[in-house]
Amino acid sequence: MHFEWLEIAQKLQSIARAGVAYSTNKYDIERYQQIENVSLEIISNFSKIKMDDLHDLFPGESGYPTPKVDVRGVVFQNDTILMVQEEIDGKWSLPGGWAEVGLSPGEMAVKEIKEESGYDTKPVRILAILDKNKHLHPPSPYHTYKIFIECEIIGGEPQTGMETIAVDFFRRDHLPDLSIERNTREQIEMMFGFLKDPQRQVLFD
Repeated sequence: MHFEWLEIAQKLQSIARAGVAYSTNKYDIERYQQIENVSLEIISNFSKIKMDDLHDLFPGESGYPTPKVDVRGVVFQNDTILMVQEEIDGKWSLPGGWAEVGLSPGEMAVKEIKEESGYDTKPVRILAILDKNKHLHPPSPYHTYKIFIECEIIGGEPQTGMETIAVDFFRRDHLPDLSIERNTREQIEMMFGFLKDPQRQVLFD
């Protein structure tokens, strides 16, 4: 799903934050701050998120802006895929979340699977690195890369976590109501493609 207004706003914000970070002229810094406010106004007008809430989403980030990273663990069992039911919306997703400083992508996938589903796993391979803007997600103020990592169960048992209310495995033709903020049907279909063809090349974009 293409949101041209969102891409424009994100580009403006990126330019503005880089300008504030690297400019030495106080007048230029002021102009870049004005550009950043314009970008937030665009996001607020189209997304209906209040300006105060948007300022809270971007609290004093400094330096050169980069996309946020969302890591998703992909666990197959026979012909099914592991999913968790999100407490926040009652819908289902691959276990995962924002990448954390100090953890590798593989470590993040293992951590999220454990916390959200109860299973102990080990990372096997990267399946896909996708730009969230290029897929059928709702609009988001963040520019996000999504990393999908296949993991293998080595222990544990199904158990919900702080953010999940159910854990289950689903067949490709019997998927539950998906939390499309986190993963789309197209992306789940992509993951099943790796189950069908283990030699499939890593997907990107």
